[in-house]
Formats: sequence, structure tokens, C-alpha cells
Amino acid sequence: MSTVLPRLLLAAPMSGSGKTTITAGLIAALAARGLVVAPFKCGPDYIDPSYHALAAGRPCANLDAWLVPAERIPGVLARRSLGADLALIEGVMGLFDGYAGDDDTGSSAHIARLTTAPVVIVLDVRAMARTAAALVAGLRDFDPRVRVVGVILNRAGSLRHAAMVRAAIESGAGLPVLGALLRDEAITLPERHLGLVPTAEAGRWQPWLAEVRSRVEASVDLDALLALARAAPPLDLPTSALLEPTPRSAPTRNPSGNAGAEEREDPGGLRPIIAVTRDEAFSFLYDDNLDLLRAAGAKIAFFSPLRDEGLPPGTGALYLCGGFPELYAPQLSANTALRAAIRAAAARGLPIYAECGGLMYLTETLIDAAGQPYPMLGLLPGRSVMTPRLTLGYRTVRANSASWLWESGETVRGHEFHYSVWENRPADLPWLYTCLPDALRPESCPEGACLGNLVASYVHIHWLAAPHLAGRFVAAALQRARAEQPDRQLLEKPLQNPSLDR
Repeated sequence: MSTVLPRLLLAAPMSGSGKTTITAGLIAALAARGLVVAPFKCGPDYIDPSYHALAAGRPCANLDAWLVPAERIPGVLARRSLGADLALIEGVMGLFDGYAGDDDTGSSAHIARLTTAPVVIVLDVRAMARTAAALVAGLRDFDPRVRVVGVILNRAGSLRHAAMVRAAIESGAGLPVLGALLRDEAITLPERHLGLVPTAEAGRWQPWLAEVRSRVEASVDLDALLALARAAPPLDLPTSALLEPTPRSAPTRNPSGNAGAEEREDPGGLRPIIAVTRDEAFSFLYDDNLDLLRAAGAKIAFFSPLRDEGLPPGTGALYLCGGFPELYAPQLSANTALRAAIRAAAARGLPIYAECGGLMYLTETLIDAAGQPYPMLGLLPGRSVMTPRLTLGYRTVRANSASWLWESGETVRGHEFHYSVWENRPADLPWLYTCLPDALRPESCPEGACLGNLVASYVHIHWLAAPHLAGRFVAAALQRARAEQPDRQLLEKPLQNPSLDR
């Protein structure tokens, strides 16, 4: 089957070309015209999508054809674009940069092929003129399955410079230049060791967005851009595409991890509460993961480890997502009331799932970049230490043993991106995963920890790669909530439209 969806993918020859700024500005400018824009980001990134969500007024979904089976990507695009007039997709790195030098899996080009999305090149022209035409022509012709339809110039030195580059591209490469933004530090986004600063943190994001929007409105031919988006071919949706989150009746394993101990949706139709971290310190989470949990029957309750003194009432499980705990270590450490509440909940057997920054929060101590120690939850022995060395890359992991979340031997794809290391980890602490060998890491290595009701790892997982995890998570939360609230008064009745449960 197929569906009509105007769409464009914004790509570039390399990282740092200004894709995020241009994409956010386009979304804001089109939204100001009264259009509903569905924003997307290629790759596993958490930070860039926060700018697009801010501009669009709706969540930005990730499209990663390495983390998630490729056949599901068109369905994700269609489902996340419901009710929108068009979809704008920001690419990742350079147009053809993917898993390896000889493999563009997960690249912007791969997503463009899967979604038949026309591509507009964002070209940083700071140090070039006529060569821009050769570069654009090379991107256009490198893979005939990728349809490059236009160019937006960024960081031009002057109007005269922009006109020179435009003439070169339109005459030499035969592609339209849709506009040009001049070089201006006023619209340069702040960066630090993990890339851009997330909009979850304090910042002048609305004034910045208003400024970028005004530059785009003055410098880009939005009518021509819309015409290119509307000329996109119908989006093909294979019958295997995942158009809806996992059904609520998915079988699940109970928290004991015992074989055969499966249960389905609670007979009373009640919804266990999963408490999810969300504040400046913890904001790295795929919205699809939350949708899968909701579809499996959960009520999501957000809480702030920086400010809240207790967990949401009726909490049946904890989801400690990634983020920047190292930047907020003094505040996290000072919130002794919440730390005590989480430790007490863990002692009662509350299921806890943690990724990256969440793992750091679970350790005994966090050592920040200045070498200052701060006590954390202490549910995992050892300490998290910031280092100058970046650990980065896709991973394929295999569960080492059965738990409330995993069957022993199950595999899933994920990714890592962190500067911290876990020091003083006891040798006898059970590992959660084995990272399997791949083209970039030829040897396997252990990862994470599985300790009773707690599973934690540096590896981030997009659950559309393994939707059944949501059902298991909800079953574990439901069993714990039943044990703590036999009368179920703190479990909520299902909403008529789970997608509104935000």
C-alpha cells in the first residue's frame, strides 16, 4: 500500500554544515504559515531533535535504519506524520556516512532510499565558490537511487558571494538554489563535548528560534521548497511495516525471570505506572519507547531527579534515561530525599531500567570533569568518572542471562555515546550484555550490569528494534504495583486515546 506524504530530507556533505539550524528554521517558518510539520532526525541523536520539536510543537522522531529494522522505517515516518501537512527530515553526518566506510546503512542516503524522500543539500560555502558546483554534482550522481532536488547555501560571506555560488551550482550542476543564509554568529548554536546543548536545559531557545526563522523567511524560497516536498512520490508502506506500537496483549515475562512465568494485560484493564526521568540532567529518550510502553498498557509519569523529593504515587517501575548527570551532579547529590526514596523502592523490588546517564546516577559516586566527587544512588558499586576519551558507536548486544526484561541469549542493536567510565566495578557483579564483535570492534566485550531487579547499561536501545520489551516492562511494573497496592487504587484506568497520555 502507499500514502501521499509531502516530504524532504535535509542532508549535507559533512557534519557541522548547519543542518540543524536550517531544518529548525524551516520548520518554524512553515509552521508560521499555518502548516503542521512532522519533524524527524536520521540517526540515534537525542539533542538535535529537541530543536525540531521546539519549532514544530510536536515530538521529533528518530529514523535510524541500523538500530531499527529497515522495513519499519516507512511505517514510522507515516505513523509519526499523521495529521501533518509535510515531513521534514534532518540527515546525519554527511549524506552517505553510515555504519562503515563501505557500508552506508543508517546514513541519510539510506533513509532517503527507504522513504523515497527528495533530498535538499545544506551546503556550507564559507571557503568555496565554483567548487560548490562540483561538490553538489558529486552528491547528486554518487547514488542514482538518491534524488537530490535542490540546495540551500549556508554561511555565505556576503550577498555577492552567495550569488556567485548560486550561479555556479545552477549552471554547473543544474540544481536550483533555494536560498542562502549569511554567516552570522547570532544564529550559531552553543556546543560542548557531546554536541549541541539540549533545549531541556535553560537557554534563550525561543529568541534563537525566532531569529533563525526570520533569516529563513527572508532568505529561502519557501514556495519552491514546498513544491519540491509535494512532488515526492507516494510513500510505499510494506505490509511488514510497523504502523502501530506493539499490541497490549503481547506476552511478557514476570519480574522473577522464571521460565514460563508469563502474563498478559491485567484482567481489570488497569494501567501500571512507570516513572520516567525528565529534566535538564536526564532528557535522552526516544519518544517511540514511551509510545510502546503506553500501547502495552502503562501510564507514564515523569519526575525530576533534580527537584522532586519522591517518586510519583503508585510507581511500579523506574526508567532512568540518559542525559548529562555530570553537569548537574551537585544538585543530584543534594536531593537526598529522592535518593533515599529510590533506594527504598529498589529494596522493595521495584524494577529499574537505566541507560548511560541513568547508569551513572545508579553508581555510588560521580566524579565530574574537574575531579570533584558527588554521592549518587549507590545501587551499583563503583563510581562513574568523566574522562577526555569518547566512547562512541553502534553495538550489537546479547543478554547474558534471563531477567524481567530479557531472555538469555536475546540480541538487539544499540549505540553508545559517553565520556564517562565505570570504575571499581566488582569482578563478580553479573554483566547484563555481551557486546558482539563487528567491523569496528573485532572482539566481544562485557557490558552493563544485571543485579536483582536492576538492569543497567551504557548502551541506548531504540525499542522499535525489539517491541516486545515494552510488554515485559509493563508486566514487571504491573506485578510490583499489585504487590504494593493490593486494592489497586493507585493504578489508573486506561485512557480512550493512549497517544494523548503525555
